[in-house]
Amino acid sequence: MEISFAGKRALVTGAGKGIGRATALALVRCGAEVTAVTRTRSDLDTLVLECPSITPVCVDLADWEAAATALQDVGPVDLLVNNAAYAALQPFLEVTPDQFDKSMNVNVRAVLQVSQIVARGMKARGTGGSIVNISSQASQCALRDHAVYCTTKGALDMLTKVMALELGPYQIRVNSVNPTVVMTEMGRLGWSDPDKAKTMTSRIPLGRFAEVEDVVNSILFLLSNKSNMTNGVTLPVDGGFLAC
Repeated sequence: MEISFAGKRALVTGAGKGIGRATALALVRCGAEVTAVTRTRSDLDTLVLECPSITPVCVDLADWEAAATALQDVGPVDLLVNNAAYAALQPFLEVTPDQFDKSMNVNVRAVLQVSQIVARGMKARGTGGSIVNISSQASQCALRDHAVYCTTKGALDMLTKVMALELGPYQIRVNSVNPTVVMTEMGRLGWSDPDKAKTMTSRIPLGRFAEVEDVVNSILFLLSNKSNMTNGVTLPVDGGFLAC
């Protein structure tokens, strides 16, 4: 299934590493003009070296005012991928206010803010658009030491549905992708121990973790006109984990 985004402009948050970086590069390969947003300048520098056509924006999306300033001149956007996320694992009884607030600010509030900025432009132009939020299987399944992370992703799933409801009349589709553990650099580091990995893969019918490409392909599908009647869904990319 060939997907083309020729003539489209895309914005990807959390584009410095992992899924976000791979998504930004894939969108360029599919013909889109891409703006990449991340808080780490060195990641943006290497991304632009790899793909000079990408427009870099360096900002911490946890800072509402800074994000508003950084994105005020981003221009028309047809495709938005809200990938930026923060995770700090703490046992429930040890959750601290600062970690709760930072997780909510990045994983939920920043999605709302960036989507508002982009969707207002989409509405004004009357051309519609597609937004994909990167959630997690953790939105629907409790995981030890993930109280805050699970909470933020559960909130993100519901935000996705409300956005789909309210933006649908303007032909703006909003969906989420909900991966299992993904073999990014961080994923390989965190799950390289075979015994630890088995605790999770034993619950996945396909018996393996997701590769970055698996998630990127689902994102591209939901952004594209191949999914024109798909709106408000949470799409698991989890090998069947949530089916069990």
